[in-house]
Amino acid sequence: MERIWNTMYEAAKSVQNERRISEYIEAGGVAAAILSSSGKIYTGVCIDTCSTLGICAERNAIFNMITNGECEAVKVLAIMSDGRCGAPCGACRELLVQLMPHKYKDVEIMLDMTSGRTVKLGDITPEWWIG
Repeated sequence: MERIWNTMYEAAKSVQNERRISEYIEAGGVAAAILSSSGKIYTGVCIDTCSTLGICAERNAIFNMITNGECEAVKVLAIMSDGRCGAPCGACRELLVQLMPHKYKDVEIMLDMTSGRTVKLGDITPEWWIG
């Protein structure tokens, strides 16, 4: 397994800090790290609200990347509250597809840190509407 995955895992873990923000908002149940094409790691946490105003950790990290002037993700890692990794939800996949319509298929996603199992975004988004 590439060393960068451990660096990304540690970056995401360092911001996770699961917590209740108010009686209506929780944050940090999931944390994510995005490796950009420049080699920089961007992080984000999920923010869950009692309505639909929340955001996934992966999209939060992607928006952090965009805010900092970059727009190309290479690798994605998300840590669930139990410490295991998981694949991005449909909304996060859709954002990556729209962000990188000609390169999204090559984005690598960590599924299991223990075994080092990864998958390409193109493999879990077959025949996406953008093509």
